Amino acid sequence: MVSRTVRRATASAAALLTLAAVPAHAANHGSDTTSKGGSAALPRPAAAGRAAPDMAGLRAVLRTLTAQGAPGAIARIDDHGTVYTAAAGVDDRTTRRAIGNADRFRIGSITKSFSAVVLLQLADAHKLDLDASVDRYLPGLLSDQRITVRHILSHRSGLYDYTNSMFADSVSGFEAVRDKVFTYRQLVRLSLDHPRTNAPGAAYSYSNTNFVVAGMLIEKLTGHSVGAEYRDRIIRPLNLRDTFYVHPATKIPGRHAHGYLTPDRTGAQLIDATDQTVSWAQSAGAVISTTRDLNTFFSALLGGRLTSAAQLAQMERWTPVNSTTRYGLGLRRRDLSCGVSVYGHTGAVQGFYTYSFTSKDGRRSLTALANTSNNGPVLNTMARTLESAFCGARTKAIEPIKVSSVTGRGSLVTERNVAHEDIAPGIARD
Repeated sequence: MVSRTVRRATASAAALLTLAAVPAHAANHGSDTTSKGGSAALPRPAAAGRAAPDMAGLRAVLRTLTAQGAPGAIARIDDHGTVYTAAAGVDDRTTRRAIGNADRFRIGSITKSFSAVVLLQLADAHKLDLDASVDRYLPGLLSDQRITVRHILSHRSGLYDYTNSMFADSVSGFEAVRDKVFTYRQLVRLSLDHPRTNAPGAAYSYSNTNFVVAGMLIEKLTGHSVGAEYRDRIIRPLNLRDTFYVHPATKIPGRHAHGYLTPDRTGAQLIDATDQTVSWAQSAGAVISTTRDLNTFFSALLGGRLTSAAQLAQMERWTPVNSTTRYGLGLRRRDLSCGVSVYGHTGAVQGFYTYSFTSKDGRRSLTALANTSNNGPVLNTMARTLESAFCGARTKAIEPIKVSSVTGRGSLVTERNVAHEDIAPGIARD
């Protein structure tokens, strides 16, 4: 095999990037690769009307993430048979081991897309009516018969997000629940202790509570655990060999990236948050995966291989969030600077930020990870991976990140580059 390697230092002094051609599924840690059928290749010409991925731009984004406080960052693009990967920094601050795209990690709220797919498959099987009251399936749970399954899956139920209170302080909130095991009903009760954010159906308001209820619906309608349904309906059919739902176990199996939580206090040491039950999230955020598996998942979803065309159309009934973002049923649409729209989800869980999106036809997919969280500049910069992957050299300049008066860590962002945050109240959500 012909290969070429380039080594670069980054601001973290630990980042290592290489450019080499390898087989698509080789375990290549700390690498930046392009491959097709195992032969050496540079980024190939784009299909008609489609810009080639900007790998130089993507590498620059990953270097920026490490300079902003992420110990490491990775990205993988699957483009109709050609695989591009890039990596910078380390997956473990103690061993200084280079991070790579074979590393497993916690995907946070991308789990919501898994939960939505299971429920839409149940709708395909006529076991669920999206416009029926949640009360039909879970009598008395929400004490409001106006809240429908569709409201739950589109974040329009008005249910308060209990994580706003749970993680008002990032470190003490996390340590209080790190090893705790919750029932779904306990989490729902935490939400119901607070006023609703809006009347059912009146407005979009992101809430983890919605997808806790989604997990309850899955288990009630199937008689099986959420993990079993993910496995039998998604993981095994797609051969997602690095995707797991291990709740309430605390370990990520096999080789994995460590995740580091940024404390609220400026200058405080990062907290290794890798080991935890994620019981505070469960069906809203507890899946473990890799960049390869997530690209496979969203490509299959948008390619029509996980639901009927009718149910995929239901997922794509969009509620406006802001000028560049729409939310469907467990699915986000992001409109990029070059006029391209991409489809997928974002994820934040203590120690990990993830972006995973695919094109409308599912033929080009990107997943990017930074192994930190509670860091506004890192979160905002993650969005730029989409521009490099889908817009290529046509990417427009993105306005500088502004500093938030709330957190002081740059979490207030421009309209073009709106951030999201799934687990803490101090950062703007999309």
